[in-house]
Amino acid sequence: MQKRTLGANGPEVSAIGYGAMGFHLAYGAADETAGLQTIQRAYELGVTFFDTAELYGWGENEKFIGRAVKGFRDDIVIATKFGFTRSYGTDSRPEHIREVAENSLRNLGVEVIDVLYQHRVDPNVPIEDVAGTVSDLIGEGKVKYFGLSEAGPQTVRKAHAVHPVTMLQTEYSVFERDVEALLPLTRELGIGFVPYSPLGRGFLTGAVKPAAEYEENDMRRHDPRWQPGNYEKNVAAVRKLTDLAASKGATVSQLALAWLLAQGDDIVPIPGTRQIARLEENVASADLTLSAQDLARIREILPDGGVGARYASVVPQWI
Repeated sequence: MQKRTLGANGPEVSAIGYGAMGFHLAYGAADETAGLQTIQRAYELGVTFFDTAELYGWGENEKFIGRAVKGFRDDIVIATKFGFTRSYGTDSRPEHIREVAENSLRNLGVEVIDVLYQHRVDPNVPIEDVAGTVSDLIGEGKVKYFGLSEAGPQTVRKAHAVHPVTMLQTEYSVFERDVEALLPLTRELGIGFVPYSPLGRGFLTGAVKPAAEYEENDMRRHDPRWQPGNYEKNVAAVRKLTDLAASKGATVSQLALAWLLAQGDDIVPIPGTRQIARLEENVASADLTLSAQDLARIREILPDGGVGARYASVVPQWI
């Protein structure tokens, strides 16, 4: 597996990471026993960057990751997040950050959190206070690196002035491209970029189906990109991408991940999957090289990304 460094002074990780959210949030029921095998296989394939959060099952996903990586914890980088309340509001008060960090250390069964992200910007807490608190945790040896998620330019600059932001995590894929406006800033400041939902929440896997066919507790049942009108247009675009991928002996998922990797050496996507076969497919995308003509064709098929908003309710605002 190729390696990339996230941030000017950040950790070296595998070019393809692993997002674990789907085991405990948003994608229906999951088999944890099979999940443990999937995580083990990811490590065997060279994946060294694993992403979780307090929000994903309110600690259950962290415990799951802690169990799954126990045998190779020292060989990998684990990222987790703070900042949500159980009513899905935001809470980044310093005392809450500390409480969540201590819980995450216990849940993961680790002595230090490699990357601690603010999951969402809290409009009620100055970002300087957030950065200062994480900086203190770093000084105490409880955290190594500070990250932000779904943060805008002013927030990133203010936080970075207090303590270096190592990485920014935001949705980014051939379907969702608005974040490209922030890449010049992250590169100016030496901040790595971590795309979540790099496969469009599964739309870019070739296994997509209409919204009504997903489980009630699957977010895709309500995702605007799956709704009638949008769904058909997105399916048509994915068919074209699939044809392009096939001409290179690849799957559409591999094409989508290779496209992200081609956007810069500072980018490390974290696709999530609960299936070993899909995992192996995702990891293989690191070996797929796209030509300038391939990249131009992808932009031609999806000049502005997919059709439909990326959230059914409130889309994060970047400030």
